[in-house]
Formats: sequence, C-alpha cells, structure tokens
Amino acid sequence: MKRYWKIAVLANIKDDNHPKPEGVPPDAFSDFDHIETIDALRAALETDGHSTLFIQADKELPYALKEIQPDICFNIAEGLGGDAREAQVPALLEMLGIPYTGSRVLANGISLDKTLTKRIWRDRRLPVAPFQEFILGDEPLRAELKFPLFVKPAREGTGMGVDLNAIVNNEKELRERAQYIINVYQQPALVETFLPGREFTVGILGRADAKLFSRHPEWYEKDGFHRFPILELDTSRSVTPWVYTHAAKSKDVGPEDAPGYICPADIDPELEKKLKYFALRAHQLLYTLDVSRTDIRLDEEGNPRVMEINTLPGLTPDYSDLCLQAKAEGIRYEDLVLDILYLGASRWGMLEPRELPPETGKKK
Repeated sequence: MKRYWKIAVLANIKDDNHPKPEGVPPDAFSDFDHIETIDALRAALETDGHSTLFIQADKELPYALKEIQPDICFNIAEGLGGDAREAQVPALLEMLGIPYTGSRVLANGISLDKTLTKRIWRDRRLPVAPFQEFILGDEPLRAELKFPLFVKPAREGTGMGVDLNAIVNNEKELRERAQYIINVYQQPALVETFLPGREFTVGILGRADAKLFSRHPEWYEKDGFHRFPILELDTSRSVTPWVYTHAAKSKDVGPEDAPGYICPADIDPELEKKLKYFALRAHQLLYTLDVSRTDIRLDEEGNPRVMEINTLPGLTPDYSDLCLQAKAEGIRYEDLVLDILYLGASRWGMLEPRELPPETGKKK
C-alpha cells in the first residue's frame, strides 16, 4: 500500500486586495482562511513525508482536481454560498471518488443550518435554549421566548451577523433585527433565549476505530474518541463584551480587547463531564466524522445549553480554538493535523489497521 501521498489542501482564501462584490453582507467571506494557515497545514502534512499542494476551492476546482489527481484532499473549504455551502466540496469529492478528510456531505450540510441542527438535538434530548426561526420577520413570537433574546443568521458561521445589536430587549428591537438579518443575509433569522452564563467550546477527535489508524492510539479512550481540554471564552473583556462576535473572533489571542481563552477551563468535574458528554452526543447525532468543535453556554441558572457545532473547525496554529485546546495538553500542531489526515484516509482504505496489544486483565 502506498506510503507517501500527494495531498491537495482545499480551502477558500481571504483576499484583502479585492473588494467584496456589491450586495453581500459586510462580513461576507469572514470564515475564509488566510494563506498562512494553508502554509502551516502543508508544512505539518509534509513532516511525515507527503507532498502537498494548495487548490483554491472555487469554480475551477473540478478541473484542477481532474488535472492534479491527488491521492487525498485535506478539506477545510467553506464553500462559495448557498444554504449548505460547507457541503459543496465534499459533494464534489464524493462524485469524483476522491478521498478526503473530515465529515461527509450530510453532516456539513446540516451543521451550518443552526435551526435544523437545534431541532435534531432537541428531539434527541440534548439541552438547547428555546428558539424560533423567522422567515418573514413578522411571525408571532412563541410564548416560551422571553426577552432578552439573541438574533443571528440561521445559516452562517464565524460570528457572521453577530454584533452588539444581536441582543434585543423588546418587540421593536426584535422585529428590526430579524428584518435586518433576513434582508442583508438573504436567509432566515434564528431567534433564541439569550444565555448570560459562561461560554465553553469542546473539541472532539476520533471515532470507534481511531486507535487502529492513529499514530497516537494512546490519545483515544476506550470508545475511540479523544475529548480535548475544555476551553472557556471570557468575552467580558473583549471588544464586544458578553457577545462572541466576528469582531471578537478576528482578534489575535492575547491583546487587551480580545476575548480571554482559558484552557483548561476552571470548572468543577461534574460540569466538565457534562460538557464533554454533550459535545460528543452533538457530534454523533449529526453523523459528524473524525473532528468537530461544539460551543456550549450556561443559562441564567447555570445549566449547559448546546449552541452550535463546527464540523470544519479552524486549524490556524496558536489561534484557532481547537489548536489552543490541543496545545494546552501538549499535542503538537503537526500531530493533530496528521491524525485528522489518517483518520480520513483510513475510511477510504488507504491505511492498514495497526495491531493493538491485547488488553490486560482477566475477563469474567
């Protein structure tokens, strides 16, 4: 079986030299990556002998893939628009029969739709805050929704459409904000109970057979999953206090007006256990594969409420939440990236499973 692969890193790149097209939101393309992230990913992948190249995930991607014929794609592409844009590249790769990393089409399509995701979680008894989707903006407000409320686009990520005006305190503010989201982002507005408590994010890596294909089987628990240390986001000190906006997310780690990133979070063992359980359950219910990051916030009574999941978590060294969590427990960036690669490759039959030492101890 081939030892070294030609890996295409697929991503959408921020281009600050070109103005945004007319008619798009002010924060459009904010979840695209910088070329420095691509360079870091490629360098990490090449540490194990592979060759890499970068392909921009634009309309030329199908032709570039046919010409280059990579062995596998490392996918972090956000997509070019539409209500399931993060599923565009996985769908193309499935159609072309090209192996790739991370979640497949369905999980990437559903996870960006926050309303649909919450409905799935709620129906399977995961704790979510009361919510309602506004399609027209004049729908009657459901009785269980009490002010203050939080309003954001139903199908965006990276804090898009979220600023200090996202918190609304009365009917007039609600209608104005919902109409703004619907008009500017051309999609429904998600309205949910504002959660005033502490905010956490929980990274998950692996699957049931992860130990058979990882270079670090010791990372994974008996069920095949690795739960990263919980990271707390202290937004009280950020440029947008108590609201994790795109402006706050764009700040480098450390400056005075950036959020605080505390990892591992200072929480009691019982809360830690709950957060990790909810994150894994959220991951599994959407059929997410290999890697994800789930955001959870406490309500006014201190109860965890699952907010959203990122099936394409950022991988910028010393910046992205998942990378900060890995660093906090001594996992090198290169090893994190390579494990994501090998977990993906193993699903396509590109790796032979390793032999694990027999478990010690007598069985009854």
